Amino acid sequence: MKNILVLYYSQSGQLGEILTNLTKPLELDENCSLTLQQIHPEDSYPFPWNKKDFLQVFPESYLQIAKPNIPIPEEVKSKKYDLIILGYTVWYLSPSIPMNSFLKGNDAKVLLKDTPVITVNGSRNMWILTQEKVKRLLVDCKAELVGNIAFVDRHWNHISVITIVHWMMGGKKTKYLGVFPKPGVSDEDINGAGKFGTIIKKHLFQKNFEQLQEELVEEGAVTIKPFLIRSDKSGNHIFSKWSAHIYKVGLKSQKRRAKWLNFFQYYLQFAIWVFVPIVFIIFLLTYLPFYARIKKDIKYYQSTRLR
Repeated sequence: MKNILVLYYSQSGQLGEILTNLTKPLELDENCSLTLQQIHPEDSYPFPWNKKDFLQVFPESYLQIAKPNIPIPEEVKSKKYDLIILGYTVWYLSPSIPMNSFLKGNDAKVLLKDTPVITVNGSRNMWILTQEKVKRLLVDCKAELVGNIAFVDRHWNHISVITIVHWMMGGKKTKYLGVFPKPGVSDEDINGAGKFGTIIKKHLFQKNFEQLQEELVEEGAVTIKPFLIRSDKSGNHIFSKWSAHIYKVGLKSQKRRAKWLNFFQYYLQFAIWVFVPIVFIIFLLTYLPFYARIKKDIKYYQSTRLR
């Protein structure tokens, strides 16, 4: 009997749906015992977001400042698992606060130590450097990362910005104005997630995960768009400055924090609609000179290795 634990935090419910479909081949196998465990923060994050709450979580999200979670039940922690599937979402280019808090807590150190882990993320598109942060947290927990699957919105960057705001603020995963596509991960990708579960099950029973990530990538588990690597790096550099300043200001005055968060909101709009297109033009102009490096980066970010 193989014991598998699925740990995740899903605010909108999309990631939960992805994981349900992905683990279906494992759930249906009588030789597998599947446990699903959601992570619950002590102070919940309601969905849909309102603008104030969405901005308020920015500094702590990016800076990866832990907040209290409700402890994982003892009956879940007391078992030894053959595999843990860890599902997370991206908030401001970092793991969501509940997932980050879990990975920095004692429950993670108990559950993940010396255990094979597969990460599954559901995001708009910029997840690459967030995964690097998750890798480092898994190293701290002495876990063995053996696989990664990225479910993303496949639409053009600025289209997905418009549709994700419609969903996150309105709470409905519907076509905006009847013209724009549905936001988030496509129904096709969500419904087809079970193909990855079949691959995972094969390697689980072979007791060998060495070739798992390679086979997952061949099946389309991790698609890397080179421009988003550049964009992710630029965004992290800028967010590091804004988040550190706003957090420091907020320790002295919540009123000044709110003021700077408002400034950040306007900057974010400028960055999305003005700065990002400029970065894209620079990327196109430098694509050929940096082609070899880009190919090397793609191969690395599709892997489970940590530099």
